[in-house]
Amino acid sequence: MQAARHVVCALSGGVDSAVAALLLRRRGYQVTGVFMKNWDSLDEHGMCTADRDCEDAYKVCRVLDIPFHQVSYIKEYWNEVFSDFLNEYEKGRTPNPDIVCNKHIKFSCFLHYAVDNLGADAVATGHYARTSLEDEEVFQQKHIKRPEGLFRNRFEVRNPVKLLQAADSFKDQTFFLSQVSQEALRRTIFPLGGLTKDFVKKIAAENGLQHVLQKKESMGICFIGKRNFEHFILQYLEPRPGKFISIEDNTLLGTHKGWFLYTLGQRAKISGLSKPWYVVDKDGTKGDVLLAPGPDHPALYRDLLRTNRVHWITEEPPATLVREKMMECHFRFCHQMAQVCCVLQRGRVPGQRENPAFGAIGLHTAEGREQSHSSPQGLWG
Repeated sequence: MQAARHVVCALSGGVDSAVAALLLRRRGYQVTGVFMKNWDSLDEHGMCTADRDCEDAYKVCRVLDIPFHQVSYIKEYWNEVFSDFLNEYEKGRTPNPDIVCNKHIKFSCFLHYAVDNLGADAVATGHYARTSLEDEEVFQQKHIKRPEGLFRNRFEVRNPVKLLQAADSFKDQTFFLSQVSQEALRRTIFPLGGLTKDFVKKIAAENGLQHVLQKKESMGICFIGKRNFEHFILQYLEPRPGKFISIEDNTLLGTHKGWFLYTLGQRAKISGLSKPWYVVDKDGTKGDVLLAPGPDHPALYRDLLRTNRVHWITEEPPATLVREKMMECHFRFCHQMAQVCCVLQRGRVPGQRENPAFGAIGLHTAEGREQSHSSPQGLWG
């Protein structure tokens, strides 16, 4: 008789990962829970939130009667995620640390720990996402060491795993999984992919998991928590005082502590002003942040976007894009933002030299114009 498949499930101390582990047990798998500590953080009461989450994850394992492990990736998180976060902000861009964390920590460090140290046949998380593989296909995957760098064997037979949106379109988290590698996707199960959040809560309520059901859902950047973002970031980056300038008449609207603190499209909070102003552009040389009145000002919209190197989930660009140098697709640069129809163009775009290795990619909205809220870096799938 074949032994039960061993699935190692990442537990965050929240309801989603708890129900994911429960569903895996119901499928008859041998399940192990692992809590990852990636950041030392205190809340306003001086209590370490990671320790509290770890305790909640441990309670989940006791309820489900499964083994519990804790691992620390604080050093790896600092080197791979937080340092990148600070470097990008210093350059005036707006990074998404959740995307980078999934790529380097959850679907690399954790994956290899689960497979190499715990003997996992597969890993699982509580993300709302799906792949093109059924569970049994995931268990049949073998580790294939792929060549490093740009050039791979063009004659290698590939059957790439697709990352698919979750059934709950509002909770869908494929945006945050957009840079997870093929190796990781081949070894991962997403038990919540076909469920709605409401149904997940119902399962938790009916199976003794009230302690995670009652917790507030975590929002925003994990290492900042409830603290003021500006105060937090200025603990690590030197202030660079500058001016808020109106794009309409060059009027001085106020001052700020650093142009890098602001994202294109973001509302700039300026004391003493009755109406809201939004960021249109930033001048890193002068330190000025250029603002427009109201959220629908024409200067806030773009119909062309340029990006650098692209991460393809399937590792290779679509055949249509290679053949035609352009393709129709959908685009979003912000979680839960509605997808926008656009045309993706590979190669040289006006005013930019062609990069023979990757090309430049122009993004033209096909229906209307989309407000520019943040840098597109790292969001390509």
